[in-house]
Amino acid sequence: MPVKFGPSGLGAVKDAISNLETYHKLGFTACEIAFTYGPYIKKKEDAEKIGKKAKELGIQLSIHGPYWINLNSEEPEKVVKSKERILECCKVGDWLQATKVVIHPGFYGKRPKEIAYENVKKVLLEIEEERKEKGYSCKVAIETTGKMNVFGSYEETYNLVKETGCDFCIDFAHILAREKSYKFKEVFGLFKDQEEIHIQFSGISYGEKGERAHIKTAEKDLKELISNLPKNKRITIINESPFPVDDSVEALRIYNQ
Repeated sequence: MPVKFGPSGLGAVKDAISNLETYHKLGFTACEIAFTYGPYIKKKEDAEKIGKKAKELGIQLSIHGPYWINLNSEEPEKVVKSKERILECCKVGDWLQATKVVIHPGFYGKRPKEIAYENVKKVLLEIEEERKEKGYSCKVAIETTGKMNVFGSYEETYNLVKETGCDFCIDFAHILAREKSYKFKEVFGLFKDQEEIHIQFSGISYGEKGERAHIKTAEKDLKELISNLPKNKRITIINESPFPVDDSVEALRIYNQ
């Protein structure tokens, strides 16, 4: 099965169709729309037009949800707002025919990791129930995170997928920042039963506390990722570097060689 490659970022609504056409010419078959500050595609007709064009061009759309999400907040109103933001993204995602909304689930805060996990799981189960009630096919995908104080190790992510039925996104840059190693063998081994694997990748600078910033993706890192990809899986790789289009072109070149 061919691997899908594409950038994070579609651009403004007025530019979306032309950007999709450019991505198609570059050979991309995936694109992640950045709703990191909230869904900027407001009108259903705009979203449906973008989704239709993406489908015509063979480009699979996904969404990155807002940064302002914390399913483990000690303030109940913040949890409620987080749920609302996620479900709003799922609604727009349905209009777009997007496959998933990728989210950072929250912070540990002052709570033990085990308690944080149970809190996140409880809210995710509620979101899953409401998503299905509303008929949204666009799923919620938990992303592995890159800072030590942020919920989202690859083990926590795997367990949530098993216990809630949610989707997942493996950000290997974040895993590198968190674990000081890509852990390709361990991560792909853990998720071996999953037929579809959604990956985010980029260069990253990091320290003892984890992620500092995304940076341009090095050729050697792209080669290492591609050489470690499992066979016979449906794989999507979204580049989230500051140069996502250029780095996706490079990744596609390496893959095709």
